[in-house]
Amino acid sequence: MNPVLAETSSASDICTWDGIQRLDNTTWKPEPSYAFHGQGDILPGPGPIDRDIYRMVQQLTIEDKVGQMMQIQVGLIIDCNGQLNKTAVEYWVEKWRVGSFLETPGNHNGLYNWYSPQKFAEFTDAVQEIALKKGPKIPVIWGLDSVRGANYVKGGTIFPAGIATAATFNPKYAFDAGRIAAKDSRAAGTHWAFAPIMDLAVNKLWSRTYENFGEDPYLSSQMAHSSIQGYQGNYKRDRTRVAACLKHFIGYGYPFDGSDRANRHIATHEMLEYYVPPFKAAIDAGSATAMESYGVVNGEAVMLSHYYLQELLRKQLKFEGMLVTDWGEINSQAQMYFTAKDTKHATQMALQQTSVDMSMVADDESFGQITIDLVKSGVISERRLDESVARILQLKKDLGLFTHPFADKSLARLVGSPQDIEDARNAARESITLLKNHKNVLPLKSTDKVLFIGPTLNSTRYMGGGWNVHWQGPSDQEGDSVYQGFGDTVLTGIKTVTQKTPQFMPAVDIDGSKFIDIDSVIAAAKKADKVVVGLGEHTYAENFGNIGKLQLPDKHIELVARVAKEKPVIVVLVQGRPRGLGSIADNAHAIINTYLPGAYGGLPIAEILYGKVNPSGRLPVTYPATEAQASSTIWQSSYVEYKPQWAFGFGLGYSNITYSNVTVSCNQLKMGSPITATVTITNHGPYPQKEPVQLYTHQQYRAGYAPDLYRLRAFTKVDLEVGQSKTVSLQLVAEDMAFWDRRLRKRIEPAPVTVAINPYTQQNIDTVVQLHVDPGYVLEEA
Repeated sequence: MNPVLAETSSASDICTWDGIQRLDNTTWKPEPSYAFHGQGDILPGPGPIDRDIYRMVQQLTIEDKVGQMMQIQVGLIIDCNGQLNKTAVEYWVEKWRVGSFLETPGNHNGLYNWYSPQKFAEFTDAVQEIALKKGPKIPVIWGLDSVRGANYVKGGTIFPAGIATAATFNPKYAFDAGRIAAKDSRAAGTHWAFAPIMDLAVNKLWSRTYENFGEDPYLSSQMAHSSIQGYQGNYKRDRTRVAACLKHFIGYGYPFDGSDRANRHIATHEMLEYYVPPFKAAIDAGSATAMESYGVVNGEAVMLSHYYLQELLRKQLKFEGMLVTDWGEINSQAQMYFTAKDTKHATQMALQQTSVDMSMVADDESFGQITIDLVKSGVISERRLDESVARILQLKKDLGLFTHPFADKSLARLVGSPQDIEDARNAARESITLLKNHKNVLPLKSTDKVLFIGPTLNSTRYMGGGWNVHWQGPSDQEGDSVYQGFGDTVLTGIKTVTQKTPQFMPAVDIDGSKFIDIDSVIAAAKKADKVVVGLGEHTYAENFGNIGKLQLPDKHIELVARVAKEKPVIVVLVQGRPRGLGSIADNAHAIINTYLPGAYGGLPIAEILYGKVNPSGRLPVTYPATEAQASSTIWQSSYVEYKPQWAFGFGLGYSNITYSNVTVSCNQLKMGSPITATVTITNHGPYPQKEPVQLYTHQQYRAGYAPDLYRLRAFTKVDLEVGQSKTVSLQLVAEDMAFWDRRLRKRIEPAPVTVAINPYTQQNIDTVVQLHVDPGYVLEEA
């Protein structure tokens, strides 16, 4: 198959482009629906290396092998006119034998700000054609941050962020987001998604809170497992799937001061107890690749850690796939963290002490030159290279790159399919969380005269957040025009639901730096029946999202206070982390947390405001009431006060749901003998309801170790029509109660255990069982 060549150039000093990215005007008519492989099959993961791969490795030179271990960012092969520089590609492929590229041209001075699958595929195919003719003639593998849909591919359906997906308490949507991201990524000629992200979001100040599946180990594990299956499917045969990448291993979500990459203080037994389970779930699901974490844990650089990247990841968790560094992380050991004398020292330690296979060196050839020198001088064995290169080439074979190296152009017609858009909207519908509804001010009535104000109600990009068109989201100059119709807003959703043009006033800017015609806003509020205020955050990613305090900007809080003096206020939060609300919590009659619902979140928000959809999302994080609670979690020690604004798992609906008749099949919990907790749920109306049912445990005491406040052990989501009752059963096993001690032994202490259904909601019902186990019995040792 001959690829269509991209707009390319050879090296030239003649620059005619003004540097302003333009819209990619490529158009296509997406297929309204299509068939796909669903969830539920037993799917393959990485395994033993094939014999032909071993033979291929033995035929490569040292330079060839080191090149396969290098990943270079796309900006190094783009010229000053925003086009592919074929001379630069030849340099990297022929001189350095580079085996992988990453990123979108749209993030690195490419001609277009959001590349269509057609233009993106032309670009990647042109690179691939050079790779097949130059150097070792091995196809390159292209990595892309397709973290919630193929967010870097024009028209790719942008799903709700990870935190919102977790709020659905429905792993189906983690699967759907991964599956659709994979298809759209392959349409662009990319093969590897740097996703899912499964760090626990512990410190809520952290700028990457929204990327993850919340704070709870069990909820994150269930979402991670489904997400991996969605991205990969049967990736060794299905060419609409990609390699997934579990990241970031490990402990990234608890930066001590909330700033990105700050050091983490996590005892090893606590790491095993809380932070490791989502990664284990991803490995069990067959994740083909993994990415190590930025920064240091307990003072030790993760990138250079034999324990984390060899003993824990490879031996204890039995990960057999390919391990890649995060961006420039080997060089950062010398340049940022000062954990190495220089980049040579850092490279040597990384190769000697860890099992890393590929360096996302990104910006230069340093890893290549240093590694070649280390091998030829005998410091690093060639056998060490063989181990990594075999895993890299096996991954390329599994993905079909040796037989199908170019993009499948037929997939472009499936990008932006209405079927995908509806999946994304359904995910948003089930994620949006009603936190307060005083005197049933919601849902709005069609006869209500409603004033809509605030910066997030008329914006697609704020609903998307970071990793959305660009790394930091669309720029202020691009605004929503960059989407070219692939998205909506809350206002367009309101118009669709009510068939009326809503009255809208911006009132305040997104950063809270100024009011906008506030006197007119107050005057309009006086004439309205109710006021909906959309607040939230500007787009950000990583360190650009660092904040010094959780609380929303003062002018956001003041706006609500001023308007609430006139009429009932409904606050719609569009935010990547649970921002402090100050007086909003009291002044607002209703509060809805939409998280970052994605480019198509506007209609679902409107449907929930007007009662077309009954909210069923539940908080996947603890929502702090004070700055001091930034790192509070549902699993913190039980003796520590837990009085957040709203607890983990909290959320309201519009119907009156009652729980009754909670029973357990046996009040004795023993190893090897599961018990079943059963509860009856009734919907008294007035709306149909999707109801998340959550089972928690609390061990009343634990010899020598403070027990957790609550641990989520099981959940499901049930549909209830008005007047309908259902009996729901959830299973609990004694092994769930095991914990890691400081001697790195996983064991169980006998004690009474409270089994609770939906604690911290308006109906907390529980019962007690007795946990039996032989004292001193150890399930596992690290």
